[in-house]
Amino acid sequence: MDRHTLSLASRFVTRVIPGAAAELKALRRRAAAIPHQGARREALASIDAKAFHVHGGCILATFLSGDALRRYVKLVATYETAVDYLDNLCDRIGTGHEADFRALHESLIDALHPAAPRRDYFRHRDYDDGGYLDGLVADCQRYFGALPSYERIVNHADDITQRYCDLQSRKHLAPGERERQCITAFSAVAPQMSWWEGAAACGSTMPTFALAYAALETGLSAARAQDVRDAYFPYFSATHILLDYFIDQAEDREHGELNFVACYPSSDDARAGMVGIARAALAKVGALPDGYRHAFALRAMCAFYCSRPKIRRQALTTTAQAILRAVDVDSLALVQPLLRLYANLAGRD
Repeated sequence: MDRHTLSLASRFVTRVIPGAAAELKALRRRAAAIPHQGARREALASIDAKAFHVHGGCILATFLSGDALRRYVKLVATYETAVDYLDNLCDRIGTGHEADFRALHESLIDALHPAAPRRDYFRHRDYDDGGYLDGLVADCQRYFGALPSYERIVNHADDITQRYCDLQSRKHLAPGERERQCITAFSAVAPQMSWWEGAAACGSTMPTFALAYAALETGLSAARAQDVRDAYFPYFSATHILLDYFIDQAEDREHGELNFVACYPSSDDARAGMVGIARAALAKVGALPDGYRHAFALRAMCAFYCSRPKIRRQALTTTAQAILRAVDVDSLALVQPLLRLYANLAGRD
């Protein structure tokens, strides 16, 4: 990892993370006011336990400054908070019904469209959250609508989000049914991708945030918007979610959750699959005109996941090192001080 990359990482940790933390603090105050005890608990837990999702989503803010940086961080923090909240609602106090999961996730589609009326997202439940989710949707509608080239990216973001919502509506179903539905829905996401790799590709918000970043540019061309979409989906997005599942294998086994990395026939197959997808992701984003920015985002993401204590506890170091080499991170030693600083600023181990 060269000095320029280290300098970018330092900028991200010291300039972007504090702003993201401030946004999360404000969102947490809103979550604490939810009247329903269960919804309030899950909203707070989604912020407290998944703040790193927001931090990672903000990675491209490293290359912004001033008002653009602040607006982008607000967009990412608000949208990702809604995403993580819905995940908790479905996982922990879900009805187990696909119609309910789909109704809740309509909010993420509406959040992309400033003129969309809010729907009754809780219509299949016997409670609501006092307008908390509605408020997140309304804020996102403003933030997306204010992007200078919003019209160039909205169809791509809508497609990515529709895929995300489809995955969330299937993967929370009962064991057996969730696998059957995912096999049917995600077997043809990309050539040479297995169904679980295709499903993983549909589970990331990073393509949406990359599109929003591109839309900060006035006069973004349709071709450029398409290139960004294709650079992030399916390989970058699959790398993201496979890494997330990679470190959570033990936890998911304990709770009976569907884990896409555990779907590989063996640990050797998992290593080969993730390495190949990560290598393809680097090639795709590296081909963009500002490819070094997106390659930085990919490498930072891999460095974060592959340095988690869960890696050592689950004896996953060999595979983690192979993934890092695939994205040209030859050692974590140089970035360990920044990872420790991040942990201090973010309040994580």
